[in-house]
Amino acid sequence: DGLRGDTLIDVGCGPTIYQLLSACERFQEIVALDYTDQNRRELEKWLKKEAGAFDWRPVVKYVCELEGDSEKWAEKEEKLRQRVKQVLKCDVTKANPAAPVSLLPADCVISAFCLEAACKDLAAFRSALRNIGAFVKPGGHLVMLVTLQATFYAFNKQVFSCLYLERKAVVEAVEGAGFDVKFREVQPWPPSDVRTDCKGVLSFVARKSVSGT
Repeated sequence: DGLRGDTLIDVGCGPTIYQLLSACERFQEIVALDYTDQNRRELEKWLKKEAGAFDWRPVVKYVCELEGDSEKWAEKEEKLRQRVKQVLKCDVTKANPAAPVSLLPADCVISAFCLEAACKDLAAFRSALRNIGAFVKPGGHLVMLVTLQATFYAFNKQVFSCLYLERKAVVEAVEGAGFDVKFREVQPWPPSDVRTDCKGVLSFVARKSVSGT
């Protein structure tokens, strides 16, 4: 609530659009970044309405319902397609994750469940946070979802490693990257979910220092 501006960058967008459905109402231009070619290709298939693209309509309708008008789902899909201006490769371990492209500082950066999958230890996590934090203009915002106390996650019978993180360590890393945390909340993860040993999800909104760091 209250976050808006000209540009938003999604770091580690994956093949998904759910995290952008509300954002497209508040930002005029969106840049989607992801490491894997297949994720970017899947996103582009939906953006271009290509055959075989994933059907996001149930999710879009649900978000529209949460926003107060479930009948506007088609309008929201088109708005999001118009708002996403670039889909680029990124590597959060690089000083410029979007290299060789140089992006202008954005009003907001969002990242959901990305850094803990990309970083091997806490030092790498802190470094990656500074790297993506550089995308945010002074006074802009960083919005993140981070898994807590997880060591793995599984999908389609494939198991991937995940960096074990405590809430305090995440908040300290965010502050160390030059941000003030304005909102944070931890939601428990269902212990019955065999796909991961995650204990909870930390969501937060942080504002970048106007002086920069």
